[in-house]
Amino acid sequence: MAIKTIKDIDEETWTKFRTIAVKQRLKTAQLFKRMVELHENSADAVWEKILHHEPLLTQAEATVWKKRVAQGRKEYGFRT
Repeated sequence: MAIKTIKDIDEETWTKFRTIAVKQRLKTAQLFKRMVELHENSADAVWEKILHHEPLLTQAEATVWKKRVAQGRKEYGFRT
């Protein structure tokens, strides 16, 4: 097993991290691995929610909005 280092962790943060590991009866490596997995899962869940939600507009409403936007862009003073 190789020893890895993490730069720029102050003593206070490292102490908090070790305290969390001790409270959960884990080694710091196990806690770090669990935290990385939780982060990956939560990030995936957020993107899943963003990409696969119900549409806010129906197709008919979206068409109406596209026409309104196109008309607004044609008005005098609108920069393209």
